[in-house]
Amino acid sequence: MQRWKLTLEYDGTQFLGWQSQPNGRGVQNAVEAAILAIDGHATRVQAAGRTDTGVHATGQVAHADLTKPWRAWQLREALNARLLKLGRVSVLEVEPVSDDFHARFRALSRSYLYRLIDRRAFLSIDKGKLWRVGQTLDISAMNAAASCFLGTHDFTTFRDAKCQAQSPIKTLDKFDVYTVEGSLGREIHAVLTAKSFLHRQVRSMVGCLVEVGKGCWTQDDLKAALDAADRARCGPVAPSDGLYLTHVAY
Repeated sequence: MQRWKLTLEYDGTQFLGWQSQPNGRGVQNAVEAAILAIDGHATRVQAAGRTDTGVHATGQVAHADLTKPWRAWQLREALNARLLKLGRVSVLEVEPVSDDFHARFRALSRSYLYRLIDRRAFLSIDKGKLWRVGQTLDISAMNAAASCFLGTHDFTTFRDAKCQAQSPIKTLDKFDVYTVEGSLGREIHAVLTAKSFLHRQVRSMVGCLVEVGKGCWTQDDLKAALDAADRARCGPVAPSDGLYLTHVAY
């Protein structure tokens, strides 16, 4: 039995999140089905983060125990050949690891990217991949306000009611907002890094930052909402469309 570290990419619009679903539409279902097909036994695949319905990944990390004596490149190719028929999910890298490696509990940090575009026209090509905000946003104001989140805080305001984390106290190491030129024109990227996040914390914070970008909230309003530690003080929650798990550090 060998434990393998898998780095995964997937299109979240095709799945009901990472976690296994009774109807088989979780990313976990697809990866476990591919392993069963090539390795001959059922195994539970553990991931670094349980992404929600519609959330994408370019650097999700998972681990699984396999029985056959695979070479890394053979395992990657075999898994991708099976996954091709199970949805838009692919294995980017595979690496043999020790038995005590755990994709979730050994992670030192997780990084997310949230993609927005502030244009009037609806999205056609990239629908489901970005959040279209139909008015011009003040990026400088958003980036300045994002600094309120840095450091250790009680993030109850930005925590979903169904969150199962034991504590709302989290430490945010990075939260940058800037523009890039994409194929559709100017995109707005929010990049965040922390050891771990609360359920829907990223989407809640980005949704409130957009209120700042629209001029509906000030930086002081955002700080007051954070300090209140009250979910009722959260503004609109950003949709899952633009959220990507990009990197997990060990």
